[in-house]
Amino acid sequence: MNEFYISALYIVPTPIGNLSDITYRALETLKNVDIIAAENIKHTTILLKHFNIKNHLILLNKDNENKQSAHLVQELKKGKKIALVSNAGTPIINDPGSILIKKCHFFNIKVIPLPGPCAAITALSASGIINNRFCYEGFLPSKKKSRCDLLYSLKEETRTIIFYESKYRIIESIQDIIEQIDENRHIVIAREITKKWESIHGAKATLILQWLKEDEYRYKGEIVIIIDGFKKLKTKSLSTKTLQTFSMLRKFLSLKTSVLMTSKIHKINKNNLYQYAIKKKSDKII
Repeated sequence: MNEFYISALYIVPTPIGNLSDITYRALETLKNVDIIAAENIKHTTILLKHFNIKNHLILLNKDNENKQSAHLVQELKKGKKIALVSNAGTPIINDPGSILIKKCHFFNIKVIPLPGPCAAITALSASGIINNRFCYEGFLPSKKKSRCDLLYSLKEETRTIIFYESKYRIIESIQDIIEQIDENRHIVIAREITKKWESIHGAKATLILQWLKEDEYRYKGEIVIIIDGFKKLKTKSLSTKTLQTFSMLRKFLSLKTSVLMTSKIHKINKNNLYQYAIKKKSDKII
């Protein structure tokens, strides 16, 4: 049986920028369902017109999700076929629709997800950061205290961390990452993925901040922040002599200078020593 004629809720990903990224299956689904539940009707209408698709659209957003979900469930019970789409990318990921899906499962209504674009995964694949393990944290909190509390809680997260961020807060958020996580942590800023002005740039946090401040166009549009995971300290590589040298220098010199000099004297990896120093500092030992 052709699945397009099955009564079900279809979760349909749409392009995050380049309209050519839509799949044949997504187009066929949007053509054959009875109703398209869209986060933004005007935005989705542009997509449908581009592919010459005419269908019935209804609004489902964060403001009307409860009421509209109840209505859509009734339509599904009648045997209707409904597609759920967001403004861009895979629905539900930071978008409305979860209430509708929960109701569908409660009433044993079939839910059929289609694979497709997702800004977080697309950016991660091109980041150059080891990403076999990662955690997606959605949008960073808009309020500074909440944002700093979250970032601090992720300070020793060993998995790659992915955030979405607004152009209006990106500078503040990078500053908070420097203060709450690590000024030397490697960060990748992926902007306008799949669009004309796409850019992917990676460097340690302080250099990323400097790079962004040099040109405001570097943080225009939709942004994904990817943060390298915390690397656990390999204490075996730090000998007693190394630690003694570092402690002695630290009494008279800055942290940065002490790390550089100790690493040169003992010919060790400065990042390993720097992580040791940061950890000890947080433990109030040095």
